[in-house]
Amino acid sequence: MPVKASSKSLADTVVVLDFETTGLSPDMGDRAIEIGAVLIENGRITDRFQQLMNPGIRINSFIQSYTGISNAMVKNAGSCEAVIKEFGEFIGHHNLVAHNASFDKKFLDAEMDRADTRYGGAFACSMLIARRLYQNAPNHKLGTLVKYNNLPTEGVYHRALADAEMTAHLWLRMLDDLDSQFSIQEVPFSLMKKLSRTAKASVGTMLKKQAMVAV
Repeated sequence: MPVKASSKSLADTVVVLDFETTGLSPDMGDRAIEIGAVLIENGRITDRFQQLMNPGIRINSFIQSYTGISNAMVKNAGSCEAVIKEFGEFIGHHNLVAHNASFDKKFLDAEMDRADTRYGGAFACSMLIARRLYQNAPNHKLGTLVKYNNLPTEGVYHRALADAEMTAHLWLRMLDDLDSQFSIQEVPFSLMKKLSRTAKASVGTMLKKQAMVAV
């Protein structure tokens, strides 16, 4: 079992992940078909993980069109159970980040339950945090935020590693903005989780208080 991440962990060392799936809910029988992830250590991307997964069920035409992942592509891929166990080793003791994390967390939890494996880190949602930090953005979809912040992109969406990469760049930009705008140089992961739950009108006050504590 992975070691549980420390409550004092900094937000500049995380695993950023993204799933492509057969549908919206593992409770309705949907399965993962691809996992992509990026390891950020001390504010730098140091490693990547990407694998297709054979869900054991057919991928419908809408999902094939949406993701570009076909039944033929996953036919010889590893089983969800085998891939998710390998991914658990990649996660290690790190905290986790995803854009719309509630979606990715429920699939990670479901696939790990099936594989009888666990992870020790906590989850943070980059979308919820972006809603607090970028209140003037047109919306808070990943693609919109990438354009809003002029972040690196290859123009590919709805493939797991590409989306995880863009989410990682967004995460690092948010950490940079907390430093440049609020002088919070070392951002605890717990602060990012707190920020995701803070009322939009209270964000500035909360972060200014945090900056004073950090001095």
